[in-house]
Amino acid sequence: MSAAGTYTPKPGAAPLSRMIAAQAALETKMLLRNGEQLLLTVVIPTLLLVLFSAVDIVDTGDGKAVDFLAPGILALAVMSTAFTGQAIATGFERRYGVLKRLGASPLPRWGLMAAKTLSVLVTEVLQIVLLTAIAFALGWSPHGNPFAVLLLLVLGTAAFSGLGLLMAGTLKAEATLAAANLVFLLLLMGGGVIVPLDKFPDAAQSVLGLLPISALSDGLRDVLRHGAGMPWGDLGILAVWAVAGLGAAARFFRWE
Repeated sequence: MSAAGTYTPKPGAAPLSRMIAAQAALETKMLLRNGEQLLLTVVIPTLLLVLFSAVDIVDTGDGKAVDFLAPGILALAVMSTAFTGQAIATGFERRYGVLKRLGASPLPRWGLMAAKTLSVLVTEVLQIVLLTAIAFALGWSPHGNPFAVLLLLVLGTAAFSGLGLLMAGTLKAEATLAAANLVFLLLLMGGGVIVPLDKFPDAAQSVLGLLPISALSDGLRDVLRHGAGMPWGDLGILAVWAVAGLGAAARFFRWE
């Protein structure tokens, strides 16, 4: 017979790190199983990369089209996951009371947000690996400082996450769905992802250049296409958006 107490239950919550990891894994599985989110985060960026690299539709300047497009598509992938996908998913979780119930669990609210952030990062890694492989197959030849690329992606993720959570935590779910998709389309067309910013009027360029998608795509393009050093200007723009977005989300996010 077993010694007394061998199978005695041990009450209490699991370690915080384990709870966050489990919630992050669940969030990632739910995102990857959602057909609409998969379309937004994987299929659309992949189709845009292949289509505009293979067909001469937009004048991307000297050199191969894929060298211009690949950095912009990587920026689009970050935006689609950290902003659009997260805003829509979190908005409907809030509407159906999922966030309220999770907020009452042993996992603290900041732990839930940390799990969502980890889920976003895991999804982005999968996106970047897939899009990079496709870009290489299309003849992409990147160069530059890998640390600068990583810093741009991290700050871009923080900026878009803050804006996505702010939208999801303040608007109704249906409004979040419409607004997030509309913003995605507008930034796709006017954020330097596919169409170079120098194709727009001068007055518009000065405004569009301050958008987070423009800073991320231009920064990645400067490093990966032109081999530039640390793009401090673009990093500064992303840092401002990240601080403003995350700060506003923390202040105004409503859990119910």
